[in-house]
Amino acid sequence: MAALRAAYPDAEIDVVLPRGGPIVSLIERSETRISFEPIWVLRRQAIWRLATAGLASLPAALWRAAQRLRASDLVYINTSVVADHILAARFFRDKALLHIHEIPEASALKILRAMVLWSDAEVVFNSQATRAAFALPENRRTHIVYNGIAGPPAFEPVTYDGARPLRILMLGRISRIKGQEVLLDAIAALPPHIRRRLQLRIVGSAFENAERERALAARIKDMQLDERVSLEPFAADASPLYRWADVVVVPSCRPESLGRVAIEAMAFGRPPIVSAIGGLTEVVEDGRSGWFVPPGDAAALADRLQMLIENPSAWRDFAAAGRARYQERFSSEAAAAALFAIVDAKLRRSSGRGSAGKPPPTTVDAP
Repeated sequence: MAALRAAYPDAEIDVVLPRGGPIVSLIERSETRISFEPIWVLRRQAIWRLATAGLASLPAALWRAAQRLRASDLVYINTSVVADHILAARFFRDKALLHIHEIPEASALKILRAMVLWSDAEVVFNSQATRAAFALPENRRTHIVYNGIAGPPAFEPVTYDGARPLRILMLGRISRIKGQEVLLDAIAALPPHIRRRLQLRIVGSAFENAERERALAARIKDMQLDERVSLEPFAADASPLYRWADVVVVPSCRPESLGRVAIEAMAFGRPPIVSAIGGLTEVVEDGRSGWFVPPGDAAALADRLQMLIENPSAWRDFAAAGRARYQERFSSEAAAAALFAIVDAKLRRSSGRGSAGKPPPTTVDAP
């Protein structure tokens, strides 16, 4: 939203949301108006209700989406699960831009891919991995724009020299797919004299599943790791955590569409250790700005941690390399420039205008 407002300062930007929430305060400086409507969103928790009784509301939702597409110069659909707008986009394909940030699996992928194919809309993916997962035909107009992540003005060099414990950070929702258990197994597999030379903070919450948090805390205690490992709740501002850390671990067991934590780590100059899976392999340069380990492989992760502890000079330049990669590919400015190029070209094609030196005033709708 900020990128669109900066590119089109005179545009009327209507934002449509299914309900209120924390995001409202984040976009109030960019929008012209915010509307709350019963958008037909495919949520996993409500899929059976939508597929049965919820179907009665679909015609009205499609009608509202079609009216919006007809009245706007551009409708920017910011997720693959907004079913009503994606389905209606087929009849206004020159006006719809679909931005996909997620890699669904199994039946969810089949359903969402079928909707995207039906829409025939132009698509922006947040990574090569996400585009590969949807496997659209080669003649489909698609783009890759990495998520723009706001970072600190500058990074602070890592000060680890082996004289103190290595500070390891893991941020993320407590879930079996995020790999907290794999990281704990890796710590437990280290020789005792190496394990005493590290400190790990696992930060995150399970959200609506307190039992999973209790189970992870019990696992840490049962493995006798509580002197070296702390479990902390979700933190809205992770900046102090990144500044505390020497390295950040992202041991995901399932494909990430990109990997926000790894990007933020590089923005702060903290080399990430990531699972070699999904979009994470596009974020990190293995052996230059961070390291790959096979997903679910606790032994490989333990080997990598031991190397970092025993040979800190080998990765002294990783912080600067990661920060440079962040600025080039994943900064807010890089994403804004890429998104503007796509939007401006689309508006010029749909209106028949020639190249516009400055972005012209237009109407942008963003459900």
